[in-house]
Amino acid sequence: MKVGLVIGDFAWTGGPARIADTLAEIAQSADDAGFSLLGVGDHVWQGPHAGGPESPMLECFSTLTLLAAHTRRIRLAPIVAGVHFRHPGMLAKTVTTLDVLSGGRAMLGLGVGWYEDEARGLGIPYPSLADRFAMLEETVQICHRMWDGEQGDERPYEGAHYRLERTLNLPQSITRPHPPILIGGGGEKKTLRLVAKYADACNLYPGPDLPAKLDVLRGHCEAEGRDYDAIEKTVIFPFDVGADGAQAGELTDMLRGLAALGVDTAMGIIGGPDPVRTVEIVGKKVVPAVADA
Repeated sequence: MKVGLVIGDFAWTGGPARIADTLAEIAQSADDAGFSLLGVGDHVWQGPHAGGPESPMLECFSTLTLLAAHTRRIRLAPIVAGVHFRHPGMLAKTVTTLDVLSGGRAMLGLGVGWYEDEARGLGIPYPSLADRFAMLEETVQICHRMWDGEQGDERPYEGAHYRLERTLNLPQSITRPHPPILIGGGGEKKTLRLVAKYADACNLYPGPDLPAKLDVLRGHCEAEGRDYDAIEKTVIFPFDVGADGAQAGELTDMLRGLAALGVDTAMGIIGGPDPVRTVEIVGKKVVPAVADA
């Protein structure tokens, strides 16, 4: 099993003046310890689960660029980019830029979003859920076009929500045929169908319904003519290793159980005042212990 990290909390010791240094330390520690992915939550306000709007939150892709500068091998991704935040052409260009500047390590995590208050608060359009699902499908189609060939397929795109006159993309992404696309969410009728039709990875929660969700995904893959095994199965949840790693064994056992269900990558949300210490503990005690799972 592979292990990834997701940064979603920036309320760290030292305050804003230390955030960049702390991010660099997290990145370097994760890269050295063999984590497979380093992700950043895509919000403009902090979510209610981590202190709410009055707690610090950084813009996702700016943060990923800093992380890229302090790493050499780990994958980098928004987990996950809200489809309502960026026009698809600009999103594809942004991910391409991250891929080029990181030497081919970008991944696009994408979802319909859920945090209406932050969008309304900053004047960002927040369409209905049905519209956001339609926007998600069009966004993936546009990204595929822009990542096609040496400079995008350049054909116009006409959708219900987006119109592009020329899907040109230069420089083209280093990752070929394109940066992997992960679609987040476990909706059985829409989200997992879109995963089967377009995506390279899914992102689910490790609850008791996980086996059923994977079975639904398998069914959608059969209907779409996709190889179920070719889709990376990821889960996301907070990593808690306790004081000085006292609960690292419990986390290891949980990850091994998830691997037995067919999960390829576990993404741990890290928080607390000293995230570097958490990364070091998980990197030393958990990552090598599940490498053969």
